[in-house]
Amino acid sequence: MCAKPVKSDLRGKPDARDIVGTTGHVWDGIEELNTPLPRWWVWVFYMTIVFAVGYAIAYPAWPLIRGATPGVLGYTTRGELAADMAAVDARIAPIKARLVATDLAIIGSDPELQQFAMNAGAAVFRNNCAQCHGSGAAGVKGKGYPNLLDNDWLWGGSLDAIHTTLLHGIRSAVDPDTRLNDMPSFGTDDLLTKDQIAQSVEYVLQISGQDHDALLATAGQVVFAENCAGCHGEQAKGNIDLGAPNLTDAIWLYGGDRDTLTVTVTQARNGVMPAWGYVAPGTTPRLTEDQIRAVAVYVHALGGGE
Repeated sequence: MCAKPVKSDLRGKPDARDIVGTTGHVWDGIEELNTPLPRWWVWVFYMTIVFAVGYAIAYPAWPLIRGATPGVLGYTTRGELAADMAAVDARIAPIKARLVATDLAIIGSDPELQQFAMNAGAAVFRNNCAQCHGSGAAGVKGKGYPNLLDNDWLWGGSLDAIHTTLLHGIRSAVDPDTRLNDMPSFGTDDLLTKDQIAQSVEYVLQISGQDHDALLATAGQVVFAENCAGCHGEQAKGNIDLGAPNLTDAIWLYGGDRDTLTVTVTQARNGVMPAWGYVAPGTTPRLTEDQIRAVAVYVHALGGGE
């Protein structure tokens, strides 16, 4: 028998259809060649299939209703992270114990301990405090989130005072030792009339150096002495033991203009801060003692406080 002759194109080269064959698909006179894939590519493809099957067996892979298939190796990224964190905790455990055992007042005299407290405190602050006080600790003006960079501290800005505030919070609903002193809702609870509220507001505007109605302010001084001086003091300088702000400066937690002050006196402002160190039965605190001490040192070192 004679071999089938190989067709050539006009340039004398063999026709590809006779070399590799066709799939039998023809469209508009164009035939689809059945060109085989390179063998190395095919074997690599088979290897990826084998690898995928092995990976699905060894590691978590297939999603289920609750979680995923665990894999025969029992590996998880969460487990790896937990192991890394446990290793770090074990490494820094001695200095954390020193931080807890050292008096707050002398932490600054130990450079290593001070540096650790500052670094740890900054991390704790960013994760737990910046949401209200801002990433730079400057607070949110007019929203009741205090600026921690100035020297105006409702409950005191010493290291011990900051530590206590962090530990027990302000008006916490769960901690019996929380910082607690609620301002009366003078208007809502009908403790003062609208005229008396307007008079007291004008007096506060006067003592804080703002434009005011002198006649109303004179009457407001009497209203203030009878209803407000018990917390804010006769000179309205405030009282850190009661969390009562100084009304004679230009620092206002919610705002010091006439309209805002009227709302404040009428319905009161009683913000809440979590008790970060409170431990309810069967629970753990939001922050550990070393974390609370670290963030106290960090906040105090920002430039505010006492």
